[in-house]
Amino acid sequence: MKRVHSTPRPDWQATAQRLGFAFHTFDGEPYWDESAYYQFSLRQIEEHLEDPTQALHELCMELVAEVVESEELLQRLAIPEAFHELVRSSWKRRDPHLYGRMDLCYDGHGPAKLLETNYDTPTSLYEASFFQYVWLEQQMQRGQLPAGCDQFNSIEDKLLQAFVQGGFGSPLYFSSVRGSVEDRGTVEYLRDIARQAGLRTRMIDIEDIGLDAGGRFVDLQGTPIDNLFKLYPWEQMFNEDYGRAIAASRTGFVEPPWKAILSNKGAMALLWERHPGHPNLLPAFIDEQPAGDLQPGWVRKPFFSREGANVQIRTNAGERLSEAGPYGAGPSIRQQFQPLPNFAGNHTVIGSWVIGDRPAGIGIREDNSPITKDSSRFLPHVILD
Repeated sequence: MKRVHSTPRPDWQATAQRLGFAFHTFDGEPYWDESAYYQFSLRQIEEHLEDPTQALHELCMELVAEVVESEELLQRLAIPEAFHELVRSSWKRRDPHLYGRMDLCYDGHGPAKLLETNYDTPTSLYEASFFQYVWLEQQMQRGQLPAGCDQFNSIEDKLLQAFVQGGFGSPLYFSSVRGSVEDRGTVEYLRDIARQAGLRTRMIDIEDIGLDAGGRFVDLQGTPIDNLFKLYPWEQMFNEDYGRAIAASRTGFVEPPWKAILSNKGAMALLWERHPGHPNLLPAFIDEQPAGDLQPGWVRKPFFSREGANVQIRTNAGERLSEAGPYGAGPSIRQQFQPLPNFAGNHTVIGSWVIGDRPAGIGIREDNSPITKDSSRFLPHVILD
């Protein structure tokens, strides 16, 4: 694994706009960054990233099966008691799920370490799937990359297969928060693939979903929403007024309620309890528990933190770093500090995608800080032996 400087395509911004990648730049700073790319060997991809992703996903599914049977474990994950049966019955019905992303720390030598799972509302999907593959093809066509380059990226193919075979209802509404360009781009991309799979689809802002007198969620025309993909976190839905209506609404949700277990950083502590010493896991403890062997370095993460918000780090050398945010209240985990690989001042995290229970590809984020944030850059990758 190495970081290779690269000449950006002179028309990359125009290409991004033409292809619907409206969030390629934030506040004048590039989010998509092709001034460099990451190069992997096939062995690194297959043995150090793909295989561990599959193994970790299977551990996650085993954890869900255990947690839904235990009131104690559901409580430890701060899932409100009123929603325990919703989560449990969703798993037992095998409500279909679509995708998830694991954030891994990997420096090219292994083993990759799981930092957290984003299994409810993961973003960076469009750029990991479609746009970085466009970059690969165009750079090979222009002679900027060798003709034999490949990419660990079957995300779109597996998404299409999942929509065809996954048992999702139709019409399937797609929703995100009004005004979020990134979220809208993600759901528009997924909606397009669902249409290719033969599903009828509709788009609605989360804020426009209503509740009728019969307890059904409805669109602006009063039509019941039988199937809803929502890029909106379960932990927020549980705590809103409409949350009380979910169980009786007869709406099928994607992602399903059982994903609340794996969109929760407390799951990292439960995984470590069950698999201590696993080569791809880091020691992690729910914050009120004894911290075990985390000294001298640890990372504190709120259960429901996103994009690095409210993360606190104490490095092995005693340096303290933190990021502000709105998630300071509520439970946290403390996880062993695992320094991110540093490529000339760029701290790198690999997002490993799981589509329909199978590893599907990677996306890479980097930041000048050890804390990966919403402003962290996305860089493409290649496989080249």
